[in-house]
Amino acid sequence: MNQENGVSDPQPAVLTAHLSFTALFATTRHGAHAVRHAAEDRLAAHLSPDDPRDGDLATTVALLIAELTANAALHGRVRGRDARLDVRLDASELRIEVTDARGDRWPTPQHPGGGGESGRGLLLVEALADDWGVRPHHPGGKTVWAVCRR
Repeated sequence: MNQENGVSDPQPAVLTAHLSFTALFATTRHGAHAVRHAAEDRLAAHLSPDDPRDGDLATTVALLIAELTANAALHGRVRGRDARLDVRLDASELRIEVTDARGDRWPTPQHPGGGGESGRGLLLVEALADDWGVRPHHPGGKTVWAVCRR
């Protein structure tokens, strides 16, 4: 309480230390777009708008989620099978995982001039994430993950 005017001082926003968000999405542009926005909304509720580090983290994570879900929609599509987005936030890191049904197609970054028409978005993932990788998903498919440390 401010003793001069009797008005309570605003309290700083408190970071909710843990978030776990999981959603299935159709491997289409619309499905990737919708799940990205749902994850961004949930994440925004757990990050402090007054903390510049959280603002930077939110921007970075939005880009990472957009790239990973778009890749799943474009390269991970199997008719009749959805992909899954998992976002987990704790006090030390934010982890994004996108699992799709195509275990036969592993993403690799393509450098400009490499001749391929895709894969350059993974250069963005490589640049923005503190760590990233791919692992097999049982019974079939793969999980592409990225980590941002806090």
